[in-house]
Amino acid sequence: MRQRNAQPEQDAPCVIFREAAIRRGGRIIWRDGDFEIPMGSVTAIVGTNGTGKTSMMKAELGLLPLDHGSIQVLGQPAGAANQRIGYVPQSYTSDIDSNLTAEQSVLLGLTGTMFGIHIVSRAERAKARQALEFVGIADRAAYRLSELSGGQRQRVAIAQALVSDPLLLMLDEPLANLDMASQRSVVDVLAKLNREMGMTIQVVAHDINMLLPILTGAVYLLDGHPHYAALDKVLDSDLLTHLYGTSVRVVTTPQGDMFVTPGNGSGEAVPQHTHDAAELAMMHHHEGGSR
Repeated sequence: MRQRNAQPEQDAPCVIFREAAIRRGGRIIWRDGDFEIPMGSVTAIVGTNGTGKTSMMKAELGLLPLDHGSIQVLGQPAGAANQRIGYVPQSYTSDIDSNLTAEQSVLLGLTGTMFGIHIVSRAERAKARQALEFVGIADRAAYRLSELSGGQRQRVAIAQALVSDPLLLMLDEPLANLDMASQRSVVDVLAKLNREMGMTIQVVAHDINMLLPILTGAVYLLDGHPHYAALDKVLDSDLLTHLYGTSVRVVTTPQGDMFVTPGNGSGEAVPQHTHDAAELAMMHHHEGGSR
């Protein structure tokens, strides 16, 4: 794996939406997508169920045609640069044969085929082992997927996406159905990818709490329209309440950890350390200096 993704496109936006709209089943899912996502960013795609989060990712991959408008990814029309994109679908664990070993699964990211047809070279095997080491499960290379925990399988999925040296990594609900320790281990891998390799990362997420330490911004699907904003603008209690349709507060613990919590409309006590958007902007700017 390369040390950093230093590419000519580094100064250009990674993703550009221009008046984009998606139609499924005869109806517009979302429209008026007009924003840019920076290279080197970590972006969450957030919104309630049914708002088109996965559809947005598939549109960026050219797997869903646009009703109108355009999407450019890595300087090319959606779908044209997919060889430089690592994609981890939500259905990864059910799509792949659980009898494969972790190493065999990662090798599929290079060979694209089951074994017996393609003879795996020593270089490819070394590349797969390097990816497994990066995500922290090289010691499980010979284990079958069925023998691994959900968090370990998710890290195998990330390793499979990494093995072809992508510039952009896209993950659809990678933290779903994982316990908190497994979620943290996956987020740690994403942080390392962004920090050490400069990789641009997009994550479809229903709950952004575990991702807050690494996010730089979010695309939020609201009222049928996607919007992009830097994290300090997204972490606004009024916006999040509107986004999720229930009272939400942005909270910081005395230790400085931020999280999103139900507001007092839920009947729960509201923690003391709440912040408005201006405070959050200052805090995130200060924290960003140490990233």
